[in-house]
Amino acid sequence: MFERARRLFLALGAAVLTAAAPLAPPAQAQIPYLTLPTSAPKYAAIVVDAKTGEVLYAKRADSPRYPASITKIMTLYLTFEALSSGRLRPDDTIMISPRAAAQPPTKLGLSPGESLTVNEAMQALAIKSANDIAVALAEKLGGSEARFAAMMTLRAQELGMANTRFVNASGLPDSRQVSTARDIGILSRAVMRDYPQYYRLFSQQRFTFRGTPMNNHNGLLGAMPGVDGLKTGYTNASGYNIAVSAVRDNRRLIAVVLGAPSTAKRNNNAEDLLLTGFDVMSRRARGENITIAQNLFEPEPVGPIERPSVEQGDGEQDGLKIVLASAPPPAAFSSNDFVAPTHSALRGSQTADRKKADKEDKKPAGKWIVQVGAFKSKSLAKEQLALVEKRFGKHFGKADGDADSIGGTYRARFKGFTEASAKDACGALKAKKVPCMVVKPG
Repeated sequence: MFERARRLFLALGAAVLTAAAPLAPPAQAQIPYLTLPTSAPKYAAIVVDAKTGEVLYAKRADSPRYPASITKIMTLYLTFEALSSGRLRPDDTIMISPRAAAQPPTKLGLSPGESLTVNEAMQALAIKSANDIAVALAEKLGGSEARFAAMMTLRAQELGMANTRFVNASGLPDSRQVSTARDIGILSRAVMRDYPQYYRLFSQQRFTFRGTPMNNHNGLLGAMPGVDGLKTGYTNASGYNIAVSAVRDNRRLIAVVLGAPSTAKRNNNAEDLLLTGFDVMSRRARGENITIAQNLFEPEPVGPIERPSVEQGDGEQDGLKIVLASAPPPAAFSSNDFVAPTHSALRGSQTADRKKADKEDKKPAGKWIVQVGAFKSKSLAKEQLALVEKRFGKHFGKADGDADSIGGTYRARFKGFTEASAKDACGALKAKKVPCMVVKPG
């Protein structure tokens, strides 16, 4: 408690000093704020405005990392999807297979042939982080864990998680299963945006299963005001991970911290990033042009990621540092931002004359498709199309943008490419850290 109060006092004190100082060029306006362990080779982080998708802070946000049990957010996302479509009901029974029962801890420890309800299984994943139940759910929804993992990867790509691959439903160690801080931020936004009725599971601090109480691994729940999710994870190879969201003054932020050296360091790091983010948002509301510096200019770690090993215990703590810079807020779309559709950023992006000219003068040239996202509503998909066309008109001006529906999901797609032009357009997006997917005709 004392340490948290001390860090908050330092943060507020630094904010006052920054506000009182005259504005200087960005290179001179960087002011030490807190302490951030960016020298840790596995460290990566991002802070995102959940409403707009604006990236307030990013450090190694696109570097590949092992997600560990944060993987279970995607397992739950597909479960929520099945519940919403009626393919699954909360009181449906899930049987425990020998393979599920054989998973290493953390687990509920049910024997082969035993069962539990979908509702119990979801709590076991969100709160207990039970690996055996993750496999059982995967087998229920996909027929096998391998097929379910392929479904997870496909949905990740459709959501815009361009650098993520899943090979299991639990996050247990596998060198092929990788993600990034940015992709986990995208997934966190998608869960609360698409399934708010189930998001509350992530804020449940404990549940009792057959007489045994089990506590949530997210130590920021109940410790930091406003925190209401999401998920932690740990393996030897990944380090200590967390995706966490909090609300203050009707503003919601998401922070993702990967590769911290201990539970306490991870939690302190995430808390300080959120505190700083809320301070920045508050000062912007008072008319200041300010953002968390997005690049601390440390070199990236060299060499491949370590191979994973089994999950095990917690560690100790330390603090972190961020830098505040006087600068305009980042644009809604930049090389450091993933494309996230907003209702306000796109108003007036195209005029009627522009649309008419596009229809009359720009005809499709082929049958290849570039997909730039998948969303739960047609309006969000169309906003994404408009934003990409506005920012990348050179590559998409002649394409036919459309939001088609499949399985309750609206895919934002541009049609009319040749194979070469589709790959060229997608390459231009990826060069700016914007996810996309080339789709063959037929």
